[in-house]
Amino acid sequence: MSDENQGSGVGDQGSECTPPAALQNAPLAYENPAFLNGADGRLIRIMAEYLEPLARFRREQIQDTVVFFGSARFRPKAEADHELELLENTGSSQAAPSQEQPASVPQIVEGTATVLQRKRAVAAVEMARYYEDARRLSQMLTGWAKNIPSRRHRFVVTSGGGPGIMEAANRGAHEAGGKTIGLNIRLPFEQAPNPYITPSLNFEFHYFFMRKLWFAYLSKALVVFPGGFGTLDEMFEILTLAQTHKLAKKITVVIYGSEYWKKVFNLDALVDTGTISPKDIDLFQFADTPEQAFAMLRTGLTENYLAVEAEAGKQATAAVAAATASKELMAGWTLEDFLGPEMAKTSK
Repeated sequence: MSDENQGSGVGDQGSECTPPAALQNAPLAYENPAFLNGADGRLIRIMAEYLEPLARFRREQIQDTVVFFGSARFRPKAEADHELELLENTGSSQAAPSQEQPASVPQIVEGTATVLQRKRAVAAVEMARYYEDARRLSQMLTGWAKNIPSRRHRFVVTSGGGPGIMEAANRGAHEAGGKTIGLNIRLPFEQAPNPYITPSLNFEFHYFFMRKLWFAYLSKALVVFPGGFGTLDEMFEILTLAQTHKLAKKITVVIYGSEYWKKVFNLDALVDTGTISPKDIDLFQFADTPEQAFAMLRTGLTENYLAVEAEAGKQATAAVAAATASKELMAGWTLEDFLGPEMAKTSK
């Protein structure tokens, strides 16, 4: 073998090679967006939507809530002359097409309104009333709850955070000077939280089921205003949990607007066919005025929670007083005083 061949090996110790470029520090696992936003990070995202709201509720001293559900598709009738506008989708800020909007007075007079537009013109008036009723009820509830003696905030008005009835609920609580919670959901179309939510209690969820958990977890009462699929979903979910005793608490359910809801579903038919028990009808009450609904809420919350807590407090106070009195009564006693001289001798 020639000398040339002997010195041409790639791994020859005498050869020089360029070292690899210096590596950057790898991202920490909890700062790695590719991991956190990928399929492998799903469990962490789910846990975050439980732990982060829990931490905030504790920090803000929220003990329990009253949840308002209802339609997000109509804008409020600000005062008497505000023109309502149907929204394109639940939670959207964009108006629906003109052919789906409620008919205006000129359209009705001129006969250019479609049947759908005329129906929605009538419905728009009703929805405006429900908005104002939800706002008023939330004011009444918050004003009452603020005066309950407690270290933490009681029966805080909570909504899905969007427009329509949700906005009305948050607005009423805000106007009454109370904290109010918005549990918003990230959707594929444009959506923003309504401006009446307490900023530190403004939440946005990715997972519907985690949002549902927080609706149910702290709630002691539920008010259901007229709405669509989302409202029906949330209402029947809570009723099913109450029916099957999966809620470790008593919950007051008020369904607002009996005329609307009795057109939407016929619960008597479910009883007649045996698909629900007659006593299941007692899981909720109908109300048609803010005053009536507030009376139902106040009675349910007082009987199920405030009265029970007051009684438990009395019993705890009595137990402490009895223990203190017993210690004072026996102060200075010896074992012999308590057992007698003969028993005391045999106690060792």
